Amino acid sequence: MKKALTNAQILTGGAWQNQAALLIDGDHIEKVVADSEIPPGYEIEDLAGGRLLPGFIDVQVNGGGGMMLNDARSVADIAMIARAHRRFGTTGLLPTLITDDWARMTETAALIRGAMADGLPGLLGVHFEGPYLNPARKGVHDEAKIRRLDEKFVELVTAGDLGRVVVTLAPERVPMDVIRELAAKGVIVSAGHSAATYDEAVAAFEAGITGITHLYNGMPPMQSREPGLVGAALLSSGCYCGIINDGHHVHPATLKAALTIKGPARMMLVTDAMASVGTEMISFRLGETEIRIDGGRLTTADGTLAGSNLNMAGAVRNAVALLGLPLAEAAGLATENPAAFLGLDQTHGRIAPGFRADLVLMDGDLRLLKSWIGGV
Repeated sequence: MKKALTNAQILTGGAWQNQAALLIDGDHIEKVVADSEIPPGYEIEDLAGGRLLPGFIDVQVNGGGGMMLNDARSVADIAMIARAHRRFGTTGLLPTLITDDWARMTETAALIRGAMADGLPGLLGVHFEGPYLNPARKGVHDEAKIRRLDEKFVELVTAGDLGRVVVTLAPERVPMDVIRELAAKGVIVSAGHSAATYDEAVAAFEAGITGITHLYNGMPPMQSREPGLVGAALLSSGCYCGIINDGHHVHPATLKAALTIKGPARMMLVTDAMASVGTEMISFRLGETEIRIDGGRLTTADGTLAGSNLNMAGAVRNAVALLGLPLAEAAGLATENPAAFLGLDQTHGRIAPGFRADLVLMDGDLRLLKSWIGGV
């Protein structure tokens, strides 16, 4: 089906086109034209002057809609998470498995494989956050399940049919040749929950790490004589840094400093969202740990931050309101940049000819009005 989304402000090429129409053929974008230049034969949808942006891509989604990926037992459970986040403009996501035992990891891989085969809307792959982390920087991860990486994990994540695979690990606890092997086999390796020194981090980037999982969180702060993982990440031209911009995890000034040092092109908004997103839950369990929700913060009983209640529409709004970014630049942190991190920058993350028709419509207050995945 051919359709024309008309009467919109369309973000394309980093700039806004007003009184424009987006032509869609099936699940792909044809082009942007003036409202007055729509060819015959297109189904018209009037967007009433709203702002049309690429759909948001979230590479770290632990859960949503009342479901954690760790608790998923069917493709329908994964679909529940994806639907919850689509309500907030996420048209592409990586469900994220928090540190768990081997049985749960293999079962989750099988579920993701099945969901990919079913063509679950919005599913781009899977993110394994752990269990190959540093216990000293574990956050809410279960220390009893943190362990050393072995060859069977490499086999699990490189077996195929999982879509894009991201693995978060502590580089100081994984041999560099294993990082090189993962990267060479197409796994996207990210550093996180780590106490790596600056030199260890630089060596890990050279070995193939291309991401930082929630910059500043789960790692030591940068210090005068030991820049650590934070310093290495900010100075690396090749790695992408995920940031949780919820006003709780990182002070806005600290995020502004990162944007100033590194520039926006390698920064990504992530939610690190938990089961509570899209629900009225006031608490839930992660394994044996109770997570409480109070004032938008998710914490354990001892006050440890435990993921977030953030959604991507909120993250984009916060990038404008808290970080002072223009909407076009804020949107890039949620669209083009994560697409590039995942190696999907030729098909996702932009409104351009030939790209997937994954889109979001927002009003003047940046409230989500509608989303499309593959033009639907």
